[in-house]
Amino acid sequence: MIKRLLSYFYPIKIYTQKSAISQTLEISWSNGDLVMDSLNTNYSYGSLQRILKLGLKNIGFARIKQMQHILVLGVAGGSVIKTLVDEIEFKGKITAVEIDSEIIKIANRFFKLNEIPQLDIVIDDAFEFVLKTTEKYDLIVVDIFQDIKMPNFLFESFFIDRICSLLKNKGNILFNTMLLNEADNLRNKKLITDFKKQSFTIKTIPRVEQHNELIIIEKLI
Repeated sequence: MIKRLLSYFYPIKIYTQKSAISQTLEISWSNGDLVMDSLNTNYSYGSLQRILKLGLKNIGFARIKQMQHILVLGVAGGSVIKTLVDEIEFKGKITAVEIDSEIIKIANRFFKLNEIPQLDIVIDDAFEFVLKTTEKYDLIVVDIFQDIKMPNFLFESFFIDRICSLLKNKGNILFNTMLLNEADNLRNKKLITDFKKQSFTIKTIPRVEQHNELIIIEKLI
């Protein structure tokens, strides 16, 4: 494909769509791979896939491979799902929650998420979903952005406490955050400082791909 070859020299946009929730969504060839972007940031594949893959590697690929049920909050193009299935060879169930139905249509068209047999995609608000679910999960991936903004509820103690309560013993939360200014830095520091839950540990992987910080929470028992 000519466009794919040319993408090693410069990105080539092949599809654009407006979304009421995510505003502008774009699919491009970049360095030989298809990527999904919003107006100002990478949404799936590209740098985002590298960021989340680093977090999964920190938890341990072999450990994740033995898990039974993973919850993904924020799907976009599904790059973390592809990493779980194609690279880690995870065979268990994946429940993925995405508020923007237009993103899922694009992800199915360009990234074939609808062809992953163990994947169940739920169109819902992540906050509402975690309030309703009665399942327990081995791993919860939180990757929710609206372009470069992160909803405030993600950093509220009620939400953090709730997703911690959904973990099985020795389960993990992988939380991808973006740090663009001092207010974002203070927000993350407050979350980490205020986190004082018994039987849990919390740590960070700072400055991933320059502007992201991964927060990893583990339930010890």
